[in-house]
Amino acid sequence: MDYLTNFLTGLSLAGGFMAVIFSLEGHFTYACWAIILSVIFDGLDGQVARRNPVPSEFGKQLDSLVDAVSFGIAPSVLGYIFIYRDFNLAAISVLFIYLVCSVMRLAEYNITPKERLTSYFYGLPTTVSGAILASFTLIYRKYTQLPPPFIFLLIVLCLSVLMVSKLKYPNLDGLRQIAGRKLLPFSLIALFAFVFMPEITVFTLFAAYLIFCPFLFKKFV
Repeated sequence: MDYLTNFLTGLSLAGGFMAVIFSLEGHFTYACWAIILSVIFDGLDGQVARRNPVPSEFGKQLDSLVDAVSFGIAPSVLGYIFIYRDFNLAAISVLFIYLVCSVMRLAEYNITPKERLTSYFYGLPTTVSGAILASFTLIYRKYTQLPPPFIFLLIVLCLSVLMVSKLKYPNLDGLRQIAGRKLLPFSLIALFAFVFMPEITVFTLFAAYLIFCPFLFKKFV
């Protein structure tokens, strides 16, 4: 079980690494989808790890290090190169804050007793923040080519604050608890929408999670 979990974690790392390479080469659409694929593999390795009766300490540390690359460094590099082709101190500062907050978020997760994280996380997961930045970039690349720098940096700052906040965000088990029997039809609708509007669907799903889930989750805990 550990081998499969670590293999999926390695695929998540490959997605983050390729996102950086694609960004440096100017292939921004590929970079965005590489981050989103990394999110999928990260979710899969988490589900496999939960089935292991004896969680691996090595696997936990490996997962956090990979997340720092795939959802901390990769989105920062993507956002900076896509929007700011020349040196920009403000953008560097804001994206560095994002990177620091993502690493702090992961460090906090590692030291939090797992019995307190049965159905939720403290702070916005780095996977969600990375997916939002990637899908936001995809939307603007497809429909307007270049997002207003101020809006982009504002989103980055908001994500940074939420990652180190004490808000409770549900994990997959928590989402099942909230959705109940509605989870399957909702997943089918999301899949149908993804076929026709993949960028907008991904951004909408993660943005809805960011905005509504902390409030919905209070009703179930």
